[in-house]
Amino acid sequence: MQFPFHIIDFISNAPWTFAKTMPEWPHEYVVRSKVDDALFAETVLHIREHGYLGYFYKIPMIYFDDDGLVYWTMGNPIEETTILNRCKKEDTYGERMKNV
Repeated sequence: MQFPFHIIDFISNAPWTFAKTMPEWPHEYVVRSKVDDALFAETVLHIREHGYLGYFYKIPMIYFDDDGLVYWTMGNPIEETTILNRCKKEDTYGERMKNV
């Protein structure tokens, strides 16, 4: 499953920022207050409804793959979620652990 076209448009035009504080886990994030709130919430909901359970170390997360990228949030209720993350599939914890 892919994101719907309007979410693809949203994530394609969102102001992604590289997470400098975690260079060992390269990823980008979008801050909710800097984008359309309704589209942000809809994207988070889509990830949670159509994603899959994965782990970052022992922390369970819901991930969603689309076009070679993996999207996730930190699991707070949608109304409290302020960050949307993404990284390349090969940079995920799960993919890295396959090569250990």
